[in-house]
Formats: sequence, C-alpha cells, structure tokens
Amino acid sequence: MAWRKERIERVEARAYTIPTDAPEADGTFAWKETTIIVVEATGGGKTGLGYTYSHKSVAGLITSALAEVVRGTDPLDVPAAHEALVGKVRNIGSRGLAANAISAVDTALWDLKARLLDLPLCKLFGQARESVPVYGSGGFTTYDDGRLREQLGGWAAEGCRWVKMNVGSEPERDLHRARVAKEAIGDTELFVDANGAYGRKQALWFAQAYHDELGVTYFEEPVSSDDLDGLRLLRDRAPAGMRIAAGEYGYDPFYFKRMLAAEAVDVQQADATRCRGYTGFLEVAALCDAHPLPLSAHTAPSLHLHVCCAAPRLWNLEWFHDHVRIEQMLFDGAPRVEGGVVRPDLSRPGHGLELKRQDAARYED
Repeated sequence: MAWRKERIERVEARAYTIPTDAPEADGTFAWKETTIIVVEATGGGKTGLGYTYSHKSVAGLITSALAEVVRGTDPLDVPAAHEALVGKVRNIGSRGLAANAISAVDTALWDLKARLLDLPLCKLFGQARESVPVYGSGGFTTYDDGRLREQLGGWAAEGCRWVKMNVGSEPERDLHRARVAKEAIGDTELFVDANGAYGRKQALWFAQAYHDELGVTYFEEPVSSDDLDGLRLLRDRAPAGMRIAAGEYGYDPFYFKRMLAAEAVDVQQADATRCRGYTGFLEVAALCDAHPLPLSAHTAPSLHLHVCCAAPRLWNLEWFHDHVRIEQMLFDGAPRVEGGVVRPDLSRPGHGLELKRQDAARYED
C-alpha cells in the first residue's frame, strides 16, 4: 500500500507549573514546584504529544525556533527532523535547555508517527518485553521519618522490588534515615541517591556503611556525575554487591560515550526528557547493548514506558513520585503499577497519553 504523503502542519508548546504536595529536596537541590513543557505536533489529522520537565522558557524556544524546523516535513521521517533540530541549536548551545526542547519535540514526533500508523509506540520501535519493572523513587531529604516510612513502605507493599531514597543534604542524618527506610520496606531492596553531594572519600565510607549495615545494592551519583574518575573509583572500590549508577544529566550521545569509555558506572542512566527524546534514548540503549551494560530510565515514567519496552538491556524504570503525580493529574492513559511493573496499553496508539486540557489549564504559565 502506497503511503499517502502528509506534512506536519503545526507544533505548539505550553508550560504548566504544578506545586509539589510537600517541600522536596535531594542531596544538592530543593524545590516546591515542577514545570512540565507539553508539545503537540499535528499533521494528517492526528496530533502527537511529547513533553519535558524543565524551565518554562523551553516553551518559548520551541515556538520561536524549533517549530519552524519541522513544519512542512514528513511526519514519518523523524530521524531527519531530529537531525535538523540538533543543527538548529548549534549556535545557542545544544545541551541543557536546548536539549530539553529537542526532547519534547522529538517525543511528540514519534508519537505522531505512531498515531498516523495506528500503532502503539512499543510496536513501532520493536517490542523486546511486555512489561517494565519499576523502582519507587522519592524519600526526599525534606521528609520526616513518618513520611519516609509511609512512602517507601507503600511502594514495597505495591510489589516494587526496589525503592530509592535521597541522601546527602545532611550527611550526619543519612544513616539514621536509611535505617528508618529499611525497617519500613523489609526485604525490598534499598537504593540511595546522593545527587553528587558527597566527596570521593566520604562516598567510599558511606558506600561501605550502607552496604554492610543495610544491604544497599545501588548507589546513584555518590559523587558528581561530571567526576568520571571519582565514579570509577567508587565502582572499583565499592562492595561487590553494590552497583554504581549515573547518567541522568546526559544531553547528547557524546556524554554517554565518554561515561561508558571511562568505565565509570555499573548501571547507565538516561532520561528521554533530556537526552534528545526517544531518538537519543535509543542511541544510548544501543551503546549500552554494545558495551554491554544495563540501562535504567530516569523519571518521567509515562513518557518512558513504550521506549523502555524496546531497549534491549533495560533494567528498570524510575517511578519518581513528583512526576507520577503530575502525569496522573494531567494525562489520561498514564500507567499504574501492578505487581512492581507497568505495562503499555496496546489498545491505544502512540504512547497512549492524552492531555486533560481542563485540568492542565489551571497550571498554565
């Protein structure tokens, strides 16, 4: 059957800022609200949806510079559009906000293509698994012991094999908080995330203490993700049962290539809302497959579900409290955890998400 040639008619972006349900902080940053930038790409009578979590200025960058790059192009030719988007931001810098913007547009274009073909995205990518295991993620350093127990214990009760808490903003309290968390989750595995808050020797000490006393099996960003030598030191000297992870701040394939070449991590993280969308995420998945190394998807679980079903060495997906709450508020079709996994709804084309416009309107910037 010949393809009826369509064109992308318009690309629109809007920013929505949603207050957190309580003050949140990790090892190096604190926040009381989160901004999501939603992109809609329309063509052939269908609309694809993508998004990123970033600053509201990203919406302006998309409408003023990136939308014109893809308008009038064939919605099936996502790789060509992706290359043009990357070229467009050369002189303003291709990382940071620009990469967030490209990520939102790229995911919208893939969603549009799948909807035009009337396929779930995981089938368009090529499905490698029927479900994706998740780890509950939150345990913010602003939480008191009661809130920490409630949140992490709740994920364990839902069947999550792993749960993760944040550490590092008050190192003197970290072991106490980790003991509270472990008591609440029982046999569920405990992960910790320092967001680069520790120095190298401090991180080595905590790695041993977390593992020996509490059986922690995963230590994310024990030192800065820019400190590849420090990450390699932790990977070499951490207890044998503990995996070192980083990569959530990767914006382009060169970042991931350097991290993997340095043998800095046991688990490579990537975030499709930052690493140039689904196109970039699949590039990282290919790098992990070639090394080989397990891949973990960072936050935005509704956006990641279908592409995670296609990644060959996907280990797990972060069920991040803040984003789970926002995605279930704003999108019809947002997945829910059952038995520690999430599954794509194969009855819905694309990634299956639809913006709840009335619910979202109250938060528009």
